[in-house]
Amino acid sequence: MRTALLPLLLLLSLLSLGLGLSSGSVPVSPGELWDALWHGDTPHTTVIHELRLPRLLAAFAVGGLLAVAGALLQVLLRNPLADPYILGISGGAAVAALLAMLAGLGGWWLSGGALLGALGSMLLVFGLAHGDGSWTPTRLLLTGVVVAALWGALISFLLAVAPEHNLRSMLFWLMGDLSHGGEWRAPLLLLGLGLLLLFPFARELNLLARGELTAGSLGVRVGRLRLIIYFAASLLTAAAVTTAGSVGFVGLVVPHMLRLVAGSDHRLLLPANALLGGSLLMLADTLARSLIAPQQLPVGVLTALIGAPLFLYLLRREAMR
Repeated sequence: MRTALLPLLLLLSLLSLGLGLSSGSVPVSPGELWDALWHGDTPHTTVIHELRLPRLLAAFAVGGLLAVAGALLQVLLRNPLADPYILGISGGAAVAALLAMLAGLGGWWLSGGALLGALGSMLLVFGLAHGDGSWTPTRLLLTGVVVAALWGALISFLLAVAPEHNLRSMLFWLMGDLSHGGEWRAPLLLLGLGLLLLFPFARELNLLARGELTAGSLGVRVGRLRLIIYFAASLLTAAAVTTAGSVGFVGLVVPHMLRLVAGSDHRLLLPANALLGGSLLMLADTLARSLIAPQQLPVGVLTALIGAPLFLYLLRREAMR
């Protein structure tokens, strides 16, 4: 099963992409899709190449980034319930993005502000958790929770004072919105680079998952590895939030599900998380565009509706085992 996992997940990704390209307010048959992709000027070329394909590639990148970041944080915090938003990174991005919206800014100003907010929150959490000495996973987690609560209060304040005409776009962004997710190259490139740079640490991640004492006794430089995991997970989360806003449950459910199926070998888990996370978010985005077409739902609503029951099922199954 484990040897066939990656080919199966790759096939799932391709099927999810094909379904997303075919579905929406304007249905496209398989033959029309093939012509639009490969034969240039057809009635559906603009819809496929300029609207659906960039959005689906952005969804794949965001889902992969969140799933890989979730897998890293679950090792770092030694908590299977950890997810990419637990350390307040998304809150910092949200505050910066909402401020940009209130100022009437969009495009690169919105994305750049969200990225700076996420990175600033990352540095704030790390600085407060580190203090004058070393930090522990528990201290990092508690600091992240407190900082996330602070960002939550600021978000509520901004929503309370926002003009009526800005509220819809602000709420959509907070719930996860890929309707403006045309920029897919940067997050997809970051996902690929992240996997390449993290893969050499897969063995050390396997050892750290067994406990810091075990990892240290087997030659792992635990302090250095924790820093690498924290900054890598934070940067991946920042890129995802910058692209699509706050999309929940992907970084929680996907790593947990794959560990139940494939064990804890990160040489397999890292690429598997990227593929399954990307597939899940492409499917959720397809549903968000199709359920009440031509209106669109925030993709974060669909991931929560899919992820919450699935996660409860996984917890029940694990408890029965």
